[in-house]
Amino acid sequence: MKTDFQFVAILSEEFTHLFSLSDGELASYGARRMIVDKNPGYPCRVSLIDAAIGETVILTTYRHHNTESPYQASGPIFVREAARTARTEVNKIPLMFEHRLLSVRAYNKNAMMCGAKVVEGHDLEQAIRDFFTDENIAYIHIHNAGPGCFNCLVNRA
Repeated sequence: MKTDFQFVAILSEEFTHLFSLSDGELASYGARRMIVDKNPGYPCRVSLIDAAIGETVILTTYRHHNTESPYQASGPIFVREAARTARTEVNKIPLMFEHRLLSVRAYNKNAMMCGAKVVEGHDLEQAIRDFFTDENIAYIHIHNAGPGCFNCLVNRA
């Protein structure tokens, strides 16, 4: 079974309008403008890098598993103001995952979770490859294990 993979970032176009809104307008979306005060700590789901100290980010809700299955889900994400959508290489893991405890969740083509495990970032590649040895696994979601926030989608390459 082919276990090559590719990380898929969220498209920047979904969030660019938020940065021109006032703080009051952002609040009506349930979003907040923040200035980064530590690194790492504000992982951008568009660029797949940690925001630098002093950068502006938006904390907003994102529907990351937009499906009709019982596993549909949304949650908070950070987006950097100048973020461009990351285009990752096949079998390349973005650096922001190396120093995090991660929850790896595997889903079938019907958007049903078929497996999950918690791994240190340095063990992420093996966890992805292990899941993709199962031909029933269609895609994987990566979350931060502690806060549970969605990071990104991983597809077979």
